[in-house]
Amino acid sequence: MARAALEAARDVQAARLSPGFWHQAEEAYRKGRLLYQDSRWDEARIEFMRAKQAAEKAENSARLNRQRTGDIL
Repeated sequence: MARAALEAARDVQAARLSPGFWHQAEEAYRKGRLLYQDSRWDEARIEFMRAKQAAEKAENSARLNRQRTGDIL
């Protein structure tokens, strides 16, 4: 779910339009993947949840910014 949220945010150019939330999402996802590879399941789950939440915020923020500027999705 975190990966899907990141992809949705990427589709609306969240990296450009909402860099703060985008960076938080990428960083949490990266940490989650590392923890998962180390079999630290509970910690990975927490990071993946953080990544999903930040990616959703990035997507929503990017959509609002695009709407305000008249940029068509």
